[in-house]
Amino acid sequence: MSSASLQPPADATQPLRHPDAPEPGQLLGAHYEHCFGCGPGQPHGLHLEARAGDGVSLTAEFTVQSAHQGAPGLAHGGVLATALDETLGSLNWLLRTIAVTGRLETDFVRPVPVGTVLHLEAEVTAVAGRKIYSRATGRIGGPDGPVAVRAEALFVEVKVDHFTDHGRPQEIQAAMSDPDQIRRARAFEVNP
Repeated sequence: MSSASLQPPADATQPLRHPDAPEPGQLLGAHYEHCFGCGPGQPHGLHLEARAGDGVSLTAEFTVQSAHQGAPGLAHGGVLATALDETLGSLNWLLRTIAVTGRLETDFVRPVPVGTVLHLEAEVTAVAGRKIYSRATGRIGGPDGPVAVRAEALFVEVKVDHFTDHGRPQEIQAAMSDPDQIRRARAFEVNP
């Protein structure tokens, strides 16, 4: 049972996929080169790959590497929470909303060994004003594998100023100076 802050209010609405959202099955790609969750520029990052699903849902996968261990041979719980957070944050691309994590509650069901491919499924369950409610499940080895982790989250819609006012100036300037307009815009799309 999740905490009261993760329960949508009675007047919450069903999420609506934005008309410009990626098509189901489309790889979302990294929102920022240096993101620990999805960026290819992080040598020890998760390199999580997410694909748009139907409605406001997606699937994602990442392989637990040696650099992700906590106990010998097992994924660190914080890394698993990061994978869930990254997956849940990626849902906001389907809403075309800039949002940040407000609350994340994670249940660790079973250990996840190094070398495991963790298959994640996530969906937005409700929207209430600036609040976006979502949930995710991580399974070992594939979509029908045993459940290893689960999470529920609350994301809060923000303006791009959230990033430009609080980020380290050199990274902000580098992202803002990128001549590729799509990469520049995506760097500030979501902060899972």
